Formats: sequence, C-alpha cells, structure tokens
Amino acid sequence: MKAIRRFTVRPVLPEPLRPLTELARNLRWSWHAGTRELFESVDPGRWDGDPVQLLGTVPPSRLDELAADEGFLERLRLAADDLREYVGGERWYQGQSEAGLPAGIAYFSPEFGITAALPQYSGGLGILAGDHLKAASDLGVPLIGVGLLYRHGYFRQSLSRDGWQQEHYPVLDPNELPLTLLKEPDGTPSQVALALPHGRQLRAHIWQAQVGRVPLLLLDSDVEENDLGERDVTDRLYGGGSEHRLLQEMLLGIGGVRAVRTYCRLTGHAEPEVFHTNEGHAGFLGLERIAELAEQGLDFDAALEAVRAGTVFTTHTPVPAGIDRFDRELVAQHFGPQAELPGIDVQQILSLGMETYPGGEPNLFNMAVMGLRLAARANGVSTLHGKVSREMFSGLWPGFDPEEVPITSVTNGVHAPTWVAPEVFRLGAQQIGAQRTEDAFTVGGSERWDAVADIPDDKIWELRRVLRSHLVDEVRARLRAAWRQRGAGTAELGWIDQVLDPDVLTIGFARRVPSYKRLTLMLRDRDRLMDLLTHPERPIQIVVAGKAHPADDGGKRLIQELVRFADDPRVRHRIVFLPDYGMAMAQKLYPGCDVWLNNPLRPLEACGTSGMKAALNGCLNLSVLDGWWDEWYEPDFGWAIPTADGAATDDDRRDALEAGALYDLLEQRIAPRFYERGPEGLPDRWIEMVRRTLTSLGPRVLAGRMVRDYVVKLYAPAAQSQRGLDFAAARELAVWKGRIRSAWPHVAVDHVEAATVGSTAELGATVALRVRVQLGELQPDDVEVQSVTGRVDSDDTLTDAVATPLKPAGGPDLEGRWIYEGPLALDRTGPFGYTVRILPSHRLLASARELGLVALPSELTGEGAGVLMR
Repeated sequence: MKAIRRFTVRPVLPEPLRPLTELARNLRWSWHAGTRELFESVDPGRWDGDPVQLLGTVPPSRLDELAADEGFLERLRLAADDLREYVGGERWYQGQSEAGLPAGIAYFSPEFGITAALPQYSGGLGILAGDHLKAASDLGVPLIGVGLLYRHGYFRQSLSRDGWQQEHYPVLDPNELPLTLLKEPDGTPSQVALALPHGRQLRAHIWQAQVGRVPLLLLDSDVEENDLGERDVTDRLYGGGSEHRLLQEMLLGIGGVRAVRTYCRLTGHAEPEVFHTNEGHAGFLGLERIAELAEQGLDFDAALEAVRAGTVFTTHTPVPAGIDRFDRELVAQHFGPQAELPGIDVQQILSLGMETYPGGEPNLFNMAVMGLRLAARANGVSTLHGKVSREMFSGLWPGFDPEEVPITSVTNGVHAPTWVAPEVFRLGAQQIGAQRTEDAFTVGGSERWDAVADIPDDKIWELRRVLRSHLVDEVRARLRAAWRQRGAGTAELGWIDQVLDPDVLTIGFARRVPSYKRLTLMLRDRDRLMDLLTHPERPIQIVVAGKAHPADDGGKRLIQELVRFADDPRVRHRIVFLPDYGMAMAQKLYPGCDVWLNNPLRPLEACGTSGMKAALNGCLNLSVLDGWWDEWYEPDFGWAIPTADGAATDDDRRDALEAGALYDLLEQRIAPRFYERGPEGLPDRWIEMVRRTLTSLGPRVLAGRMVRDYVVKLYAPAAQSQRGLDFAAARELAVWKGRIRSAWPHVAVDHVEAATVGSTAELGATVALRVRVQLGELQPDDVEVQSVTGRVDSDDTLTDAVATPLKPAGGPDLEGRWIYEGPLALDRTGPFGYTVRILPSHRLLASARELGLVALPSELTGEGAGVLMR
C-alpha cells in the first residue's frame, strides 16, 4: 500500500543535544572533518554522510544515552563553539587593508554542488559554484548565493542489462534536506512572484541553505498558490522545452534579485554592491536591477550603465551550442505591459540579447550575449578559455582583434577541504600541524608547499596504497549494487570480489558525457587496450564514471559502448564503469587513482577541474593540453597527450592519432615509471612526481586562490565603479555614450607621418610620430589617440601589440582637424611595425573597448602609416 500523504516528523532532541541541530543545519559539516566525525559517533550504524537524515532516524534511547555522556557533550560543545567562531570571527577578507571591497556580493548560478545530501547539481558548473561558496565562506567574503531548488534534482543514473543509461527522478522533500524556509516576521513563508502572460503569476518560496558563513537562497515554485504548470517550473535541472527553460531563467534572474532583497530586509545583511552571474542562465537579473532603478527615476540608458558597473559575468562554455538561446517572440511575449517588467520597453529588452552582429542569428535571443552586454567585467575560467571566449564573442566588439576583446580570465580552483581525503589531511597535519594545514588548504596564498619535501618516501607511498585500497573496496561495493540493478543474481556476482587490485596502476576517468569529452577514445584500439589492462608485469586498471544528458542519445551510446567492453570477462576485473556519478563517489574516486585521464577535443574544455581535485590527493594528470592543464602543465606533474589539430586532419584520423599517443604514453612512460623500483623497493621517480605535484601544483589549484583573484581583479573594481556611478554620473555616462555613437562615423585618422626611417632601424631608437585626426563634433577629451606597436608576422599583422597614448599638439584647424604627437620606441628586434587608432575615452569606462568603436587608418592616410621595419 502507498501512503496518501507524506509528513516529515522531526526529532525532539534532549536539551543538552540541541547544538546538534545547529551543526546539522550549517553545511560546513560537509567539509569539516571534526563535525562529521562527531555525527558519525552519534550512531555509526546509521551514519551515511547526512546529519539531517541521521537525526531523524536515531532512536530516542540513543539520544538519551548521549545526553548523559559527558565525553560526547564536551566534544559537542567544542564543535558548536568552533562553528560559532568560524561564522562570526574575522577571516582573510576582514583583514584586507584595501579600501573599496564590496560590503556584499550576490552570486547567481543555475546549480550548486555543495554536498551529496543536497543534490542540486549536474556537473562541473555546479561543483564549481559550490566550491566558490565554500571558499568565500572560508575567506570571509560577504557572498549571498542564489539558485533554484529542483524538486527532482538532476537525475539518478542506473544501467539496463545491455548497458543503456536509465534515468530516475526521486522526489526531494525540502523538509528532509538541510534547508530552512525563509519566513516573514509574522511567520508566513516569504515569497517572490513573477507576472506571466494572460494575467497569470509564478510564485516561489525561498529556501535557505547555510554554507558556512554564506547563505544560499534557493527558489522553489512548488507552492500551492501556483497552477500546476507553474508548480513544475523548478521540477528538474536542465529539463523541459524552451518556454520551461525560459521561465526557470526568469525566476533565477528576476526572482533571484527579489529574493536577495527580501533576505537582506529580513536579516540586515548588507545589500550587494556587486552581482556575479555564473554563466548566462541568470542574465535576467540585470533587467530586474534596471527596473528597480527606473522606479527610482533613472531612464533606461542611465540605469543600464549603473547596472553594468557593478556586474561581473563569467562564461563557462567554449562552444556556442552550450549557450541557451530563445526565439525572440517567446522572449517578447514574457515581457512588457501584459507580463513581467512592464515599465521597460520590450524592444530595449530584446536589444540586449539579440545576435545583431556578423555571424549571429538575428532572430535568436542569446543569454550569454545579454550577460556580456549587462556586465562591465567578464571572464573565462582558464587562460586558454579566456582566449577562446574572446574569439567566440569578438563580434560584439567589431574593429578589435580578438586578443583585445574585454574578457579576462580567472582560472578555476577547487575547495581542498571538500576534495582532499582525510588521510592526506592527517599526513599534512603530522608535518606542520592541523591548523597550518587547514589554513594552507583554505586561505592559501603561498606559492609552494615546501613542507611536502620533508615527508619520507615510504609515507607517501603507503598513503597512496591506502587510498587505492579504499577505492578498490568502494568500487566493488558499487559494482555489486549496479549489477543487482541490472538484474543479476547473487550467484552471478562472485567475480566482483576479484575486481581491481590495490597494487595495480589505477587510472580514473569521470565526467559528463558529451561527445567532445571523448569517453570512448580509450577504446579506439581495443586489442591494444586489452594488452595494457592484462599486461603480465605492468598491468593497468581503469575506473570510469559519467552521466549523459537524458536527451543525449549519442552520449548514452558512448556509455553503452564502454559498458559492453567493461562487461567482457577477459577484462572486467581491470576496467569498470560505475553508474550514478556524483559527489559522494567522486570523493572516493579522486584520492584512490594514480593517474587522472582527460582527453577532450582541444580547446573545448573550459577548465576541467576534476584533475585539480585528483592532484590535491597526489594523483598525477594525463591530459590533452586544454583548460587548466594547458596553463600549468609541467613534466614534473604528469603527461600531456599530443593534440592532432592540423587543418588537414579529419576527425577520424585525429582520434586515431591521439588514441595512439595515449597508448604510447601508458605503455612506454607511465606504467614503467609506476612499476620501476629503486634501491629501497619504492618507485622513487613516481613518488618524486607525486611530491612535486603537491608542492608546486597544490597551491595553484585552490578555490581560495580563485576567490581571492575574483575579489582583487573583479569584485573590488566593480564595487568601486558601482559607487562612482550615482544617478548623475550614470546619466552623464549614458548621454556621453549616445553622443559618441552618433558622432563616431565622422571620426577618422586623416594623416600619419613619422620621422624619416628606412626599412631597418636600430634597437632603442625613437621615431617621432605625428598624426592628424578628424573628430567631427567630438573633442580631444572624448577620445584617446594611440600608437600601436609590436612584432609583425608574415601577413604584416601586429602581434604582442602595445598601445601608447599620443598627446594633442594643436588644432582644430579650419577643417576641424587635430594634431597628435608622440615618440615611437623601437624596443624589440626583428620584424616590427606600428599603426595608429582612435578610441572613445571617458573616466567612467571600465575599458576603452567597451563601446566596440575604433577608428583606424585607411590605405590613403599616409606613407608613414603602418610602416614595417624588418
């Protein structure tokens, strides 16, 4: 029989145990080992990693027993005091002397991976967002996270008997999760509401998860006042059709800003000065903020400038297909007088997202394009991804070379306390003490972890074997459960006891399964792979996991192909596919592997943080030079798979070449080094690579480093710009931009001349440059005239260019022309060239490229323009 109604019955804890509720409700337990150990001791048999679930199942007799246990109560008191000190004490952010740090920052993301106990993530974007919140908490950054609460999460994955992915969508009850419903002073649930076409409304409750010091607000449309369709808006992560996704993103962006305002009103938290949009899904938040300012008397253009100043946009995708795009008519019908934001003209809203640039589709509304147009500061998530993003979005800044597009980069990091195995932490604590180890993992700041050099080789190798053994146990348990789901009986599963070996070189590969990540590249030559797996002296073993999007049959076929190979009795003890990849599995998988494999199509991996998590546990990376590995790879840390990316190489040949290179590395370099033994019977050269990975790579891959970079490079400048744009300044900047755009067609470089110089010149010489420009209705204060110098390639294109302002030297003449002059320093040898250009200039611009306007010399400008010196 099934129940007709479900309740969540909360336990009544004895008074001495009341602090357990506080500890369970703050998700710091998910990365604080001492708190987890305390909860495990409550009832080891029932502990499954979720304190809220644990407290709901512990028998009252056990609670009474603990309430009388002085030893337990002392540990409880210390844990509660530690949490209060953590939440209320000063941390890195409060100790910064720089003025201008924002008092509040709102961080919007469509998914957050905090803990397996709160399954609101699908992959890297969500895990990154969760690590961002945790690191911000550790550093004391005054962040507010904003997302949606999906009642079915993403999905749970299992396999059919023939290896086809099956999706399951368990219902999540917020009352059984580590969440608290935000309520008004009278006790009623707080609500946000969006206006929908035809007089309907979309309402949402606000659930709060406490991530250390950081509140995370999750909007939930499953409220009784909504019609059935609106109740389902937050049903699944990345589910539904176009209108469903549009409503999710309107609720996240517009409803999210309203939720932040509600939270700040109820709690006294500082109003955010900076709004950070993690990918384009939350881009509508800028429209809501424009509407807020419009209600205070600002016109649209001025409000747009004020909003842009305090907005940071992070793009995570290196391919246009990864961006949400909606038909313009669908967007138009959800805004305007009969729907949401009635005070803003629909055409102004559409203008922010339409692909009105060469190569764009003018009938599509692009969420990333809107995000970039609504943010004065934007970044990719690795140095290479920043370059790819500048190229991908260069159409928004016509006239500029891609390298000058104003998109910077902040390379992702990972939250070490979440991903580092307890055994690794304990080894660090033995060397430098628990507090210094915790500080190194959270705050970071050092260039190297030199204390690792003092750890004896035998301790490092013993640690690696212990972690590998834990993984073997985990894999066998999960594999047995997976085969039972596939319909196997007990009598069929005896072979699982022989799966994997704690002394065999172990390779991990786990991630989402879109085609570009090439899950099955390892299967390219199956005979060769089989030889590697079953080598009599130097075998390898591989653990694979990953989910394909429910609508991606191509990805599901890749999984099925891998599963069928792993089912072969000849190799099933050496290669396994584990279904239902998630945070709980990952926390066992990363530490237990010796090598982390990543073989995407370069440059389609924006960052790829799984290899960072593995590295923090002493795992070596084997990867295509993409994402973060392209930036930080050194032979000390692992191996680079060569990329066959020549223009004449078709897809099939490329995969064959790169798979061959992968097999060669495993066979000739990696396996021999792992099994090679020195005089003490240890793999000395392997251990040295582990040591160097921890010493030099460890401090770089920390989320603490990442968040500090965001604070210094993006949050602080955005807050200062936000403060500088009061209503008068915002109006001034908007009027100025309008005047510049109107006058720019009449701006030109009229003539360029340089002091006599031949085809060669000496290093260190200086050439006097004189430029005549047409400014039309503009004045010298409106522009900057620059010389641009650099090396030139075979096509006479400037590379490594350096721009230098020239100074006004006279004018205007009778024809309205101005003279600019300046020295041209010949500061490098080899082919050298220069040109000149005119850019808009205003003290309130975040970048001179912001308007996408530039005037360059024509071929008729003068013989001196663009002279090449070879």
